[in-house]
Amino acid sequence: MRVRCLTVGYLDTNCYLVVCEKTLEAIIIDPGFGSYEAERFLNEISEKNLRIKYIINTHGHVDHISGNCILKQATGAKIMIHEADAPMLTDHLKNLSGVLGFTAVSPSADLLLKDGDLIKGELFELKVIHTPGHSRGSICLYCSSESIVFTGDTLFAGSIGSTDFSDSSFENIMRSLKDKLMRLPDQTVVYPGHGPRTTIGKEKLVNPSC
Repeated sequence: MRVRCLTVGYLDTNCYLVVCEKTLEAIIIDPGFGSYEAERFLNEISEKNLRIKYIINTHGHVDHISGNCILKQATGAKIMIHEADAPMLTDHLKNLSGVLGFTAVSPSADLLLKDGDLIKGELFELKVIHTPGHSRGSICLYCSSESIVFTGDTLFAGSIGSTDFSDSSFENIMRSLKDKLMRLPDQTVVYPGHGPRTTIGKEKLVNPSC
């Protein structure tokens, strides 16, 4: 498995292209880009003959979903999001684009996720970990065979996601961190929604919230 990170959009969101190098099957996690960045992304997909199977949103905020429509139209990939955040895709007020002064919506989800679901590729598997707090439907995606986890806006290097939105909860995000993410093996590499990579072990040592 190869993980390619492209930092996109006005909030520097980490969009991930996860590729099985043997089959060229791929998934895209959190495409928070505009049309120019989408064109660059699609050119890379075309040049490498990748087959995009899924578009996965770790939560429903605009900076993680704004590229859904372009990608789905271009690739036919299925959009996946936790069931609690699914209404945010099609509502510009719920996904916060309206708050920022513009309208951005996504096609509806093709598949609704819940805790414990397994997203299976031909040669890889991601486990859905429901980590409410930043939003009600925030999820992380864990691949045990590769010792990696995509944490969206739940866990960053040295910090955690904001909990000052209407559907956020500090108590829930702390519970998600301590009861779920901090129980992963220390060597697990963390790919967050913003900022640099880290590891679970490092965050146990340096992150004041963990």
